[in-house]
Amino acid sequence: MSARLIVHLRRYRTNAALTQAALADAVGVSRKTINTIENGVFTPSTILALTLAKALDCSVHDLFELPDEPA
Repeated sequence: MSARLIVHLRRYRTNAALTQAALADAVGVSRKTINTIENGVFTPSTILALTLAKALDCSVHDLFELPDEPA
């Protein structure tokens, strides 16, 4: 199974008035990691996804979802 992940991280980050660097510092990763997640290049681990959701005060499902149609 290789479904394409829909990523809403950028919207939640900008709504929280955070730069990629500030969010990266808050969750203990590099700015490049945040950038690659936002651009769909990198899929975060479960722990990182939960950490991002906690930092942005939302659910993991708010940040990431699977498309309705099969890949």
